[in-house]
Amino acid sequence: MLSVTPIPALSDNYIWLMRQDTSPEVCVVDPGDAEPVLRVLEQEGLTLGTILVTHHHPDHTGGLPQLIERYSPQVIGPDNPGIEGLTERVGKGDTCRVMGRRFDVHEVPGHTRDHIAFFTAGIPPLLFCGDTLFSAGCGRLFEGTPEEMYRSLQTLAALPDDTLVFAAHEYTLANLRFAQAADPHNRDVADALVEAQRARNLDRPTLPSHLAREKRINPFLRCADPDVRATAARHGSTDTDQATFTTLRAWKDNF
Repeated sequence: MLSVTPIPALSDNYIWLMRQDTSPEVCVVDPGDAEPVLRVLEQEGLTLGTILVTHHHPDHTGGLPQLIERYSPQVIGPDNPGIEGLTERVGKGDTCRVMGRRFDVHEVPGHTRDHIAFFTAGIPPLLFCGDTLFSAGCGRLFEGTPEEMYRSLQTLAALPDDTLVFAAHEYTLANLRFAQAADPHNRDVADALVEAQRARNLDRPTLPSHLAREKRINPFLRCADPDVRATAARHGSTDTDQATFTTLRAWKDNF
């Protein structure tokens, strides 16, 4: 069995740590800071065999130099020459093996041009989606277009409903407050907000989420819903699902 636990880092990042009971060798995803990773590895007697990188932003890559110097791990990430230390560059349609599991690589541009996500089937399926899909939200468009992000989210939404979604930031409460504004009659959103607030009050992560749950509470995955479209229409075009997404994303940027 593969277990996944969060390592909190920086102000609101999660560095996801994958491990198996049968081996001290582990994998981490998007290490923006080396120190919390080193602390966990040393405390638990673990060694770092693999690093997965979803995109080039420093809060996802900042820990690479120190971790590479210490452990010389395999480092798998997007084909971006700006990310130093990669041992394997991957893109759409590629696969890689991590801790005995096959991971499929999906290109999901929008937040950045180089953004990728890692998905592995199994019980349950696991998705490491960086800053593309958040619980009840999606990433800002720093380099890509609304059209690219919309297509990227549709790619992820097509994965199995029981997929566990390991996003890279603890943004759930803020995202759910926007989801309430965008989808005000959605009881699932209201319930999720109560649940998330309870978790944060106890200093517990709200992640991972389930993809099926995201389809119920995430307005960026609900652009075809009549209620979401009607609310978004007060802020811009909703002629198509993609136009609705574009309107929602612009609204969220200033929410």
